[in-house]
Amino acid sequence: MNEKYTPALAELIGTFAFFFIGAGAIVTDTYTHGAVGLLGIALAHGVMLSVMVSAFGAISGAHFNPAVTVGFLVAKKINVSTAVTYIVAQLLGGALAGFMLKFIFPEAVWQPSHLGTPALAAGVTTQQALLLEGLLTAFLMWAVLGTAVDSRAPKIGGFGIGLTVFADIMVGGPLTGAAMNPARVFGPALAAGFWENHSLYWIGPIAGASIASWIYTRFLSKPAHIQ
Repeated sequence: MNEKYTPALAELIGTFAFFFIGAGAIVTDTYTHGAVGLLGIALAHGVMLSVMVSAFGAISGAHFNPAVTVGFLVAKKINVSTAVTYIVAQLLGGALAGFMLKFIFPEAVWQPSHLGTPALAAGVTTQQALLLEGLLTAFLMWAVLGTAVDSRAPKIGGFGIGLTVFADIMVGGPLTGAAMNPARVFGPALAAGFWENHSLYWIGPIAGASIASWIYTRFLSKPAHIQ
């Protein structure tokens, strides 16, 4: 394969695997009448992301998330052309995961959760959701920059990133679904035909990742001189 497209393929495969397991855990929770639970759903997302980042990090940087890709763009770690290519690959991977889950599970099982599409809980306002998704994605972006990008990063593979997603879902999952990732919402939403509050899952995560990236590169990327 042309080396130009190898990173994009890695993004597509990694995103597909991450979402198939993550969203699939939500559908399986319905199938098993709640046996998976919030802890199991958070673990499924966190562990699979950890493995995929470790597997594909050396090939593409393992973003698997348009918000993270925009964060890399803000940090000037990639160019616009690469960012667009990555985002398209991520959206394709997400869509493939959504339609694969739709094919595997009966409609009566996937319909209640719309194939694991994140949604707002009762009483959560749009403003609260935007703030929460932005904050959770900022934590994720800092984990990416601090454990995988910074030259001083500890050699822990993708597990710092996966653990952040696990922790974020434990807090935000019951409120907004803790997407932190526009493609994570787009894929199952496309397959399920469920677009409720879709735009906030783009705005919140992209804003959070962009601000976090700017803060890290502006104030944290170089060691402080301690007097």
